[in-house]
Amino acid sequence: MNRKVLIDINVLLDVLARREPHYAASAALWALGETGSVDGLVSATSITTLYYLLRRAANHTTALRGIRLVCDIFTVLPVDRLVIGEALAEPLRDFEDAVQYQCALQAGATAIVTRDLRHFQGCSVSVMTPEAFINSKDWTVL
Repeated sequence: MNRKVLIDINVLLDVLARREPHYAASAALWALGETGSVDGLVSATSITTLYYLLRRAANHTTALRGIRLVCDIFTVLPVDRLVIGEALAEPLRDFEDAVQYQCALQAGATAIVTRDLRHFQGCSVSVMTPEAFINSKDWTVL
C-alpha cells in the first residue's frame, strides 16, 4: 500500500512554473506520484485555482496542458458539502487551507506536503515541506 499524500497547490506550481529554488524538491515529489511510489492527492479546488494562475502567467493552452498533467498523475479529490461543512468548523485561519485539510482527512491521507507549514498548524496529519518529505524517506511503501 502506497502512502497517500495531499499535495498543496504551491508544490504543483513549483513544478509547472519551474519556480526556483523550490523546483527540485517539488519535482522529486511529483516523480514519486508519477511512478506510483506515493498516491498523490490534490483537491478539486486546487485544479481550478491552478488553471486560473497558469492562464494568468502564460495562456489558456498552457494552463490546460498543466491541468491535464496534474489530472493524469494525481488523484483529484472531491470538494463536496461534507468537506465544506467540516472546513467551516475547522479552527484553521485560512478557509482554503481548511478545505485542503478536510480533503486530506476524508481521503485518508497521512501527510500534507506544502511550503506553507504555518497554515496547517494543529492538523492531525503530518505536514511537511517537499524537501522534508523526500529526505525523510517517509514515502516508502508501508
